[in-house]
Amino acid sequence: MFQATGAASPPPTHEAKNSSGGSTVQRSKSFSLKAQVKEMCTACQKTVYPMERLVADKFVFHNSCFCCKHCHTKLSLGTYAALHGEFYCKPHFQQLFKSKGNYDEGFGRKQHKELWVHKEVESSTKSA
Repeated sequence: MFQATGAASPPPTHEAKNSSGGSTVQRSKSFSLKAQVKEMCTACQKTVYPMERLVADKFVFHNSCFCCKHCHTKLSLGTYAALHGEFYCKPHFQQLFKSKGNYDEGFGRKQHKELWVHKEVESSTKSA
């Protein structure tokens, strides 16, 4: 086997001597015991771990929870369209738009022009 031909050096220690002669242990400053902030899935409200994390329009999802609202097909970052915080596959996004011809009625919301009518009525009653 191998034999040491020189003087054996003592193994390195992780202790540092202070001026009073006592020894103290130095710890790495990069290690921290602080708890990591846990992210929650927007769809299922469960913890999302880094390996299964997907972010779309600043919302965090599990890969398996990122689905079309209309048909529940699994989506990817290249196959989705979003409107008002809701996610759709591209075919259903187009279908819902074409069904009413606007982004409000097709997706179950009030038309913007109805909101304008209410504002015009309110302004005319205030000025009269």
